[in-house]
Amino acid sequence: MDYIKATQIGNNTVVQGIRNFNPAQVLECGQCFRWQPDGVGYVGIAHGRRLRISLDESNLILEDVQLDEFNAIWRDYFDLGRDYGEILRAYASDPNLAAATAFSPGLRVMGQDPWETLVTFIFSQNSNIPRIRKMVMELCMRFGDALPHGGRSFPGPDVLAGLTANDLAPVKPGYRAPYIIDAAKKVASGTICLQELSVMSTPDIKKALLEIHGVGPKVADCVALFGYGRVEICPMDVWMKRVMDVLYPAGFPDEFMPTAGIAQQYLFHYARNFPERFY
Repeated sequence: MDYIKATQIGNNTVVQGIRNFNPAQVLECGQCFRWQPDGVGYVGIAHGRRLRISLDESNLILEDVQLDEFNAIWRDYFDLGRDYGEILRAYASDPNLAAATAFSPGLRVMGQDPWETLVTFIFSQNSNIPRIRKMVMELCMRFGDALPHGGRSFPGPDVLAGLTANDLAPVKPGYRAPYIIDAAKKVASGTICLQELSVMSTPDIKKALLEIHGVGPKVADCVALFGYGRVEICPMDVWMKRVMDVLYPAGFPDEFMPTAGIAQQYLFHYARNFPERFY
């Protein structure tokens, strides 16, 4: 666990003595798409509510969050129960991972809602982070519900299942529109039960997700990693293929395979910020 304790101070939850957590590194590394800096901290929408977080020295402040809500939702969302200090010490033995973690020692792999993760990573196909953000924002503005503290919810599968490709056209998903609709129909009908997937083996999660039209191994891996916390999964996109070709032509070290998904996120963020090293 990478903090000393979480306490209720007024209307806020304050996570005291937090380690290995940097909001910018966590929220701008390409794993989530609904958080923005606001000059004080970051404001985002997740799990049906708008939230502001900020870092005050070694204290993480979650505004207007009761302690029981933190323990039920946000502790796992920000993966604060995991000891990243132990992971960083292990990665220090590998020069490539040591460089990547030194660049972003406050990065963590988040535990997100599987449905939102599925849709956003369908959007991610052959796209980039700014464009994904725009598509997700437009989708929520048009089809999400207004939230009490501002912003709009991520639209559920029952909402998107009733749409057509023309309905989605203003979101500009392009060829991905039928993929989104097929995913929504399969989840809304119960053909794929995202809750049941949470207790399945990782191969079975991927097998089920691959039944969705347009979902390939990379998207299925991203959902398994970011939506179900299967940190042994290492999604392979263009950036990670370059990383593997340049840094690990003989294959990723076996000793790091149990947390390959976490290693992947450090390496992915590192490669995107130093692209000249991977061409």
